[in-house]
Amino acid sequence: MGMPGCLRPSPSYPWGRNRPTCTRAKSAGILLLMACLWGFASSAPPHPLQVRLVNGPSNCSGRIEVLHNETWGTVCDDSWGFSEGQVVCRQLGCGAVLSISHGARYGEGTGQIWLDEVNCTGTEADLSECQARPWGEHNCHHVEDASVECSDSSISELGLLQLLNGPNRCAGRVEVLHNHMWGTICDDGWDLADAAVVCRQLGCGTALSATSGAHFGRGHDTIWLDEVNCTGTEATIFECKASAWGDNNCFHGEDAGVVCSASKVFVTAQVRLMNGSSHCDGRVEVFHNDTWVAVCDDGWDFAEARVVCRQLGCGTALAAPGRSHFGEGPGQMWPDSVNCMGTETALTACQMRPWENNTCHRGRVAGVVCSVNPGDNQIRLVNYGSRCAGRVEVFHNNHWGTVCDDGWDLLDASVVCRQLDCGMALSAPGGAQFGRGTNVIWLDETNCTGFETTLSDCKAKPWGINNCYHGEDAGVVCSDSIIPETAHLRLTNGSNHCDGRVEVFHNDEWGTVCDHGWDKRDAEVVCRQLGCGTVLSTSSAAHFNAGPLRTWLDNMSCTGTETALNKCRARPWGESSCSHGKYATVVCSGSAVSSFSPVRLVDGPGRCAGRVEVLHDKQWGTVCDDSWDFLDARVVCRQLDCGVVISAPWRAHFGQGQGPIWLNEVNCTGTEAALSECKAKDWGFHGCELGEDASVVCSGSGISDLASLRLVNGSTECAGRVEVFHDQRWGAVCGDGWDLAEGHVVCRQLGCGPARSVTHSFQFGEGPSLIWVDAVECTGLEGALFECKVKLWGAQSCKSNRYASVTCSMAADSELGSSEVLRLVNGPHSCSGRVEVFHNQQWGTVCDDSWDLNDAKVVCKQLDCGTAISAPGSSLFGQGSGPIWLDGVSCLGTEATLSECPAKPLGQHGCNHVEDASVTCSGSGISSIPKLRLVDGLNECAGRVEVFYNHEWGTVCDDSWDMNDAMVVCRQLGCGMALSAPGSARFGWGSNRIWLDDVSCTGTETDFSECKAKSWGIHNCHHGEDAGVVCSGNMSSGDLRLVNGPNRCAGRVEVLHNQQWGTVCDDGWDLNDATVVCQQLGCGRAESAFLGAHFGQGSGPIWLDDVSCVGTEDALSQCRARPWGQNNCNHREDAGVVCSDSVTTNVTTLRLVNGPHRCAGRVEIFHNQQWGTVCDDGWNLNDATVVCRQLGCGRAESAFLGAHFGQGSGPIWLDDVSCVGTEDALSQCRARPWGQNNCNHREDAGVVCSDSNVTVEAQVRLVKGPNRCAGRVEVLHNQQWGTVCDDNWDLKSAKVVCKQLGCGTAVSAPSGAHFGQGSDPIWLDDVDCKGTEASLSQCHLKGWGLHNCNHEEDAGVVCSGTYPLQLRVKDGPGPCAGRVEVLYNATWHSVCDTSWSLLEAEVVCRQLGCGPAQSAPIGAQFGQENSRHLLEGLNCRGTESFLLECQQSKTGLGLCRHGSAAGVVCTEPKGSSQSCSVLIALLALTMMLSGVLLWLYLKRRCIRTAGQASDHGHRMDLGTSVMPFHSVGAIYLPAKTESHEDPNDEMAQLMKEDVAL
Repeated sequence: MGMPGCLRPSPSYPWGRNRPTCTRAKSAGILLLMACLWGFASSAPPHPLQVRLVNGPSNCSGRIEVLHNETWGTVCDDSWGFSEGQVVCRQLGCGAVLSISHGARYGEGTGQIWLDEVNCTGTEADLSECQARPWGEHNCHHVEDASVECSDSSISELGLLQLLNGPNRCAGRVEVLHNHMWGTICDDGWDLADAAVVCRQLGCGTALSATSGAHFGRGHDTIWLDEVNCTGTEATIFECKASAWGDNNCFHGEDAGVVCSASKVFVTAQVRLMNGSSHCDGRVEVFHNDTWVAVCDDGWDFAEARVVCRQLGCGTALAAPGRSHFGEGPGQMWPDSVNCMGTETALTACQMRPWENNTCHRGRVAGVVCSVNPGDNQIRLVNYGSRCAGRVEVFHNNHWGTVCDDGWDLLDASVVCRQLDCGMALSAPGGAQFGRGTNVIWLDETNCTGFETTLSDCKAKPWGINNCYHGEDAGVVCSDSIIPETAHLRLTNGSNHCDGRVEVFHNDEWGTVCDHGWDKRDAEVVCRQLGCGTVLSTSSAAHFNAGPLRTWLDNMSCTGTETALNKCRARPWGESSCSHGKYATVVCSGSAVSSFSPVRLVDGPGRCAGRVEVLHDKQWGTVCDDSWDFLDARVVCRQLDCGVVISAPWRAHFGQGQGPIWLNEVNCTGTEAALSECKAKDWGFHGCELGEDASVVCSGSGISDLASLRLVNGSTECAGRVEVFHDQRWGAVCGDGWDLAEGHVVCRQLGCGPARSVTHSFQFGEGPSLIWVDAVECTGLEGALFECKVKLWGAQSCKSNRYASVTCSMAADSELGSSEVLRLVNGPHSCSGRVEVFHNQQWGTVCDDSWDLNDAKVVCKQLDCGTAISAPGSSLFGQGSGPIWLDGVSCLGTEATLSECPAKPLGQHGCNHVEDASVTCSGSGISSIPKLRLVDGLNECAGRVEVFYNHEWGTVCDDSWDMNDAMVVCRQLGCGMALSAPGSARFGWGSNRIWLDDVSCTGTETDFSECKAKSWGIHNCHHGEDAGVVCSGNMSSGDLRLVNGPNRCAGRVEVLHNQQWGTVCDDGWDLNDATVVCQQLGCGRAESAFLGAHFGQGSGPIWLDDVSCVGTEDALSQCRARPWGQNNCNHREDAGVVCSDSVTTNVTTLRLVNGPHRCAGRVEIFHNQQWGTVCDDGWNLNDATVVCRQLGCGRAESAFLGAHFGQGSGPIWLDDVSCVGTEDALSQCRARPWGQNNCNHREDAGVVCSDSNVTVEAQVRLVKGPNRCAGRVEVLHNQQWGTVCDDNWDLKSAKVVCKQLGCGTAVSAPSGAHFGQGSDPIWLDDVDCKGTEASLSQCHLKGWGLHNCNHEEDAGVVCSGTYPLQLRVKDGPGPCAGRVEVLYNATWHSVCDTSWSLLEAEVVCRQLGCGPAQSAPIGAQFGQENSRHLLEGLNCRGTESFLLECQQSKTGLGLCRHGSAAGVVCTEPKGSSQSCSVLIALLALTMMLSGVLLWLYLKRRCIRTAGQASDHGHRMDLGTSVMPFHSVGAIYLPAKTESHEDPNDEMAQLMKEDVAL
């Protein structure tokens, strides 16, 4: 800082040597004061330089721009590095720097290049503090614009690898992050194995192509890797062999790229494998000239097979069969022979040689069998014995799982059947009719259009997100399941198919089974396989006559449990020493038909479909549908010889029966010969009604033929006479009772939209004389005609003799009197868009001349789209491309169709497509209340916001997106409170439509659709602006645990995801992460964050890696981390945590193991980070008493010796233990030193305590409250939930419940059934907790079920929730001072000042994030709030983190009894601005002090040299004039000549004038 000129030392008189006068001293003092003030002003910090990052996915990554002279400009990348990036990220509040980039990575800017050669140390708070060239001076172009990516950007979610410049994140140029800089990979040696690793690391499926030669454009940054050589099995690209970082001989024209399967990019010619068990084995077919053709097997071997498997992502080749092993396939053959090396990425990359005259014969088709079938689109049908029928299971995340039946229908089933190549879907049974699965439930609310290729293409909830159980597993029956398979086993020459000689089919020939070793176990397998019940007898006699000449099997040896005879042990096929007449025979129970109760199907379309009835006591009765499933129905169809099961409907599908209900809870294995052989309740015992009658539809009914349906003699395939195919002939449907409900079903089955009209006239001509279907009765909701009630085949009772016909919405609407079909296209849904009409077999537009709302009204009315909202012109929804059919349309608005309105003749106009007319209708018939979900977050309560509208999911733009909007989303989803409302695609870019923009909620709406927003689909956004939400409801301690430690508050961190526990990798693991874990578990503060599997190595998946918590999150799932399951770790890196509550409890170092519960077992003690046992030398009941007391398990019942509960492992920590019995912990008893003993584990001590019957860890829940953290207390015992009596129930007990549930601390403990009366058992009474227990079962309890209460005394709890009670200060001078208020039930309330002190104020300041408390004012200092107060009598220690952790005498709303509102004054929080202010103040104080010292020094010099004139009357020498001192303000004006004054007088004068100053 420069000094004013008057204060600089004189060259003639250095400091201390000049001759100032008294008056100069006064001048100096004043000027010094002015100098200090000037210095203070000049030391004020400059305004920080404005900086922004643009053109990136968020405001924390992109091209750097600075504002200078009110103009934004770029920064040149000369010398741009990590330190400079650090400063930018810090200044923007965007976390740490991830990478810096040169070469305009985020595009070239325009305008000024303001800065060049920026040079920062990295510690600066602002870019303006760094050195650089003067503003605007540079030698750069915009191609050198610098960029930065910070940790708070969405870039951080990409990890260390990304694909750029492609169509999406799964295809593009490969770039890796190293040394905080992105760089490319050279294509030297780059192949599909390397690409496979990249795709796996990015979660993008399998590799389709490994591109080279900068296929996706040249990069600009460093070429980091060269000569990459992966085996293809590595988890990340960084595990592959490669040259050293940055060591290469390449240029950017050799940049490598990748195309992964998830990119949906078409690569090379399409190849498929057909007629195999999956898409990874079968006949090889190639898509050629718009058709699929087979590949000839000439020269076909493993090399070609390897290429096919690699191209399909099916692993390695296992076999390359030829000679049409998988069938001959299509008629055409590929015109080329193939010759591969085996390393090619696709079949078309192999050498091709055209066939001469196409000489390859159709019987020579190539096949392939690959090793694996990866991917998320695998599907199978299980538990029925046919690959085309059964429970639906899908393969995802390396696990098979089921599909929930919510919304499951025939459209979904049709996709499954198509994917499995199993024909058409016949039924879509739910309710686990094919048995309950046991693995994860992968899909829920599946919603297929019916045209998808695979089930994974259908819309559904995110993988693993559901509200189902396995009793809702979905199933499918496809038409190919009813095709009889070639029989491989039969019984011949008996009275029926269930007794006779055993014959097997092998090598196209039937043969016998020799009776050597044949016994009942072998026969059991035969009867089961044939569905003939159980074995009645076996025989080797020849009474079933001589068999065929061939004997196929000999020395059969079955266990009796096999599913088929060919799975039993036997001699090789055809090797037999058996003589004729010695063949194996069987008589099964199914042969004794007369002994079975007869069964029939009634009120259906024939004898093979209908309501199930059985004959008992000479009376027909029904079967109740409780537990009725396909296995039961299979037995009925077999007993009636009606083929296989198509469906097993419930709820009296074929009408209610009239007689008794004979059977209930039927449970068949499916192999019984008759229904009466199945297990069931006794005849006539049931709890059912007639509306629960079971039904069956068998294939023998012929109803499946209704799947073959067509409309004939209409203008299109969606209009005409209805015909069905049966018995190899087409026949009509009778028109009796035919109406719009049946028409809707036909149109739906054919995919022709809803029905416009139906008729039973001869409008579509006279049909065939054959009427197959006599009568149809549909509700209109069925998916296909065969789900309706029908009478068939050829009954010839059609009264009207007319044919059923239908016109669907997708057909020409001629019968409605209009000459065209109408549609709205290119809009957000079918009721908004550009108007197009169909004429002369071609779609065309309408000109907007005179187009108005009356015209739009007619369009909306004709399309059944509600009322007209607007009639925009000027091609608002884009320009059409066909003819312009209509112009000058002038409707009154009352017309039924657009063709009724006056207009120019069709095709005559003076317009172009810029003038295309449009319409927006209100959209009646389209759901006005959209569904809502959060996706791509770590759980269902955090993620990208998506809404379901017009049968399609779409995103919400973040324009004006805020916490009010997020609050509504969280409330609607039942996910608690809104914690944040991130924008900028924080949870990734969506891929579907952007449905909503400019959403504006008040925060009080109950449904998101109630908020104001632009019209559906109208926006000015891209998916980089997708809105997100993080709610509090996902924060449950139930998905987090600490294991293998001494207690629940210390151990290895494990999280629950996809219904499976997994570990957390220790990469970046620190105390901030541990703090969140401890807080979520209610275990106090974090003491340690352990790395390196400190608590032992886990097993199972490693769910999380690179976790990065701030420390203030409420749950680990809110912290930043890699996506679930993506990691580069092993279990040697499992993270661990020790929380403070694990240190403060005695229970933590002791446990009883290997017993029936936690209060009985072998004694183990935790010492030196390891569990060990106690030797039984001297062990007695006194020692056991201490153990039971320490564990809170009551009194000691027994003290066992001799490893009564099994031998332990590890060290024997204690020996010769000698307790008095009054000690609080075993470690207080006398014993040998730790680890010193003369024992082995056969002497391990054990204990049984009295509370062993009640201390089993009990599950607890809160029900009937506003959320999961408030409600009636219920505990689970004996597999049943029950309540807790409120006797002795208090806040301590409530605190334990809240802690156990991870719901914060207790706010109140209401009694008297505050949350309603329960109806189940009252399990607990007189609960007595200290408040420090980890779970309710550790409190002192009576025995289970012992009480003297009723449900009017049910106890309740209100917890603070996982999110602390919100706090604020009001009516103060700033954010850290004012009246204290807390949020309760969406209303702010004051805190009563009773007992309010600085300790309570300290806690408030801490919770607010302010500095220490300065004062705790009470009364009306900050205004008097007249509303009710919430908390009274608070008593804090001052160390609590939240106000609710303090004790309070009264919780709840009420008036303050002894005071008014409490207030607080905190110091401002520490920060860079405060630090700057402190430095400025210190500098100013230093300068002022220096000035004062200088002034005193000068004054002293003035006094010393002053004359003594005042002592002598102040007389002057002769010849001089007298000039007295004159005071002008505060500056002294001396006389022209020196005077001699008394120094004491002068000092007094100076002091007076100082006072004046």
